[in-house]
Amino acid sequence: TMARAPTAQELSALTRDPARIRNVTILAHVDHGKTSLTDSLIASNGIISARLAGKLRFMDSREDEQMRCITMKSSSISLSYTPEKEVSNRENKWPVEKQPHLINVMDSPGH
Repeated sequence: TMARAPTAQELSALTRDPARIRNVTILAHVDHGKTSLTDSLIASNGIISARLAGKLRFMDSREDEQMRCITMKSSSISLSYTPEKEVSNRENKWPVEKQPHLINVMDSPGH
């Protein structure tokens, strides 16, 4: 089953708690899977089908990017992530609460 995409209201509510915001930039050489990874993250939020992840190139919104199959302009998206289990201080240096987090992902062109 496909995950449910978070609503704009749910994402907006997460912006009010800086402790639950993570910013991620995906940097790597050309053709090393940055856009495929981003597609997989987007699929985990139910925005696209997991079968299309890596093929759809969701973040490559320009026609020339789609035609040439390369990212030419950075783009970003906000996603929601909730850890599957809590991890206490005894198990991990940084405790993890089973609370939703806002993940801001930036897909960048290869370098």
